[in-house]
Amino acid sequence: MSNSVEFSSLGLPESLLSALAAMGFTSPTPIQAQAIPFMLDGHDILGEAATGTGKTAAFGLPALAGIDPRQRAAQMLVLAPTRELAIQVATALEEFAVNMKGLRVTTLYGGQPYGPQLRDLERGTQVVVATPGRLMDHIRRGSIELDSIQCCVLDEADEMLNMGFLEDIEWILEHLPDQTQMALFSATMPTQIRRIAERFLKDPKHVKIASDRTQKSNIVQKAWKVSGLNKLTALERLSETLDYDAMIVFVRTRNDTMELANHLNNMGFKAAALNGDMSQQQREHTVAQLHKGKINILIATDVVARGLDVPRITHVLNFDLPMDSESYVHRIGRTGRAGRSGEAILFARPRELRQLRFYERSTGGTIEMMDMPTAEELGKHRVAKLSIELAECVAQTDLAEMTGMLQEMAEQNELSMEQLAAALLFQRQRSKPLKPKADPAPRFERERGERGDRGERGERGERRERKPRPDIQWDTYRLEVGREHGTQVKDIVGAIANEIQLESNYIGQIRLHDAHSLVQLPAAMPADVLTKLKSVTVRSRPLSAERTNEVIEPRPRREGGRDGGRDDRRGGFRGEGRRRDGESNFRGRRDGDSNFRGRRDGDSNFRGRRDRDGDNSFRGRRDRDGEGHRGRRRDGDSFGNR
Repeated sequence: MSNSVEFSSLGLPESLLSALAAMGFTSPTPIQAQAIPFMLDGHDILGEAATGTGKTAAFGLPALAGIDPRQRAAQMLVLAPTRELAIQVATALEEFAVNMKGLRVTTLYGGQPYGPQLRDLERGTQVVVATPGRLMDHIRRGSIELDSIQCCVLDEADEMLNMGFLEDIEWILEHLPDQTQMALFSATMPTQIRRIAERFLKDPKHVKIASDRTQKSNIVQKAWKVSGLNKLTALERLSETLDYDAMIVFVRTRNDTMELANHLNNMGFKAAALNGDMSQQQREHTVAQLHKGKINILIATDVVARGLDVPRITHVLNFDLPMDSESYVHRIGRTGRAGRSGEAILFARPRELRQLRFYERSTGGTIEMMDMPTAEELGKHRVAKLSIELAECVAQTDLAEMTGMLQEMAEQNELSMEQLAAALLFQRQRSKPLKPKADPAPRFERERGERGDRGERGERGERRERKPRPDIQWDTYRLEVGREHGTQVKDIVGAIANEIQLESNYIGQIRLHDAHSLVQLPAAMPADVLTKLKSVTVRSRPLSAERTNEVIEPRPRREGGRDGGRDDRRGGFRGEGRRRDGESNFRGRRDGDSNFRGRRDGDSNFRGRRDRDGDNSFRGRRDRDGEGHRGRRRDGDSFGNR
């Protein structure tokens, strides 16, 4: 259909057209223009289109057109893979049906008490939007009847398949009346989805929108090769210098969402986490805050952000690369929606650069390499921003009283107004220097930990180690972080080196204890550096560094490590593990860069597997919600327990 098609020509009732007009919608998207007429004519629909193409209106408008609000029975059913998508679909349907008096929309999903859902169903609801698991519970309870369902929609069918809902979907569809109109929408069409379509859809009309390539053309894709700076510092710089309205930062684990959000908040940014460990009320509140502009940066995992449609989102940042190309497409689809423009940025380690080719194939676009703003560029940005703020203050504020105070101070102290202004400027920029120190050299970063301090292997497999200078006199400092806080040596080295610009060979021995750590630093360090060191955080805890007379004892050598201790070689077995029987079953943790927490079964199989690319990522089984892994990974940029 041509671009000149309008909703008014599709055959929708006036109640829906007036609602669309009030929302500012006049022309349908391609999938809406194709699907709506077919569904109004009673055909089943097999829709192949990615998220962000307008699927909700494509199935929602024609399905609502056939509902009788006077009949207090469920007539429309929408199945969604996640709570967030279910809520979003329900909200959109309520907006479309604002002029349909008496129509109720009920959302059923896990993580919410049964009471409110049962009350909504008892009052009578015409539209039900549900996740498979909770809907099955209500069907078994007898709290919902599907006998009156006229239209059933499977939204994001491939994602429901990925999350293990195939059998649940089939069970639900078997409870529907034979005459129910079916609409199945999926970004991809794997074999199992086609089997569902063949079994449950009757002579469907196939609507396919090549959105992966055409819609993503609105999104500029860029990649930064991780080098010179660590990823956390790079995120800070982009958060400060990018011209964004709102931004989503994707990480792999739930714990990382909290750690990153806390860190950015401490830096003065308006950030929040969104993950599967949060209650549904917390998640809904967070998304509402993002809509209202009270949050500008959202740190999220893949699944909870699925279906998230917030017009403010102009940038998507992949702090950790996704597991596959399809996840990448869904991630960057959070921006550039409904024809809007957007920008997607990836942080890619050298060994991950080959993944970019697969992402380009999936999107039909080109990923440009980008440079991170340098310290000099960051300083210029801060100066320009402060200059604008001060000029606005002069224009909008009566400064007569302040000017009098300055003149009085100048006379009393025999100073010029310029000197006082410079002093105030100096005070203002202490936390964020207007002239940041130059970036460390790439060689130093390789030593310090961006490539895995104390353990990342070089090209030929050798391990790189910090080499403290032998000609330095050391003071020992006590830091209020330790093993029980998840602290590693590389965390301490990275934090100290990055925050006070101290090269790694000026950091001596480090010993981790349960509740604190000891580190050697050069004697007679300047007072302002020590003051700054106190506020440096590791694992969201301030170091609170203080000189101490405690002695860092040499690490004892042990033979073999079989007694539960640790041999002096990297990767030796730690005392926190224990061998159990002759079959070499054990539970424990290894040191070095091959950290893992796993369990070896009797047949020597791990419940999980390591990546082959040397990333030491531990892949365990997905949780029921498709998000979390039952395992932990650690990499050079890890700042949370993974």
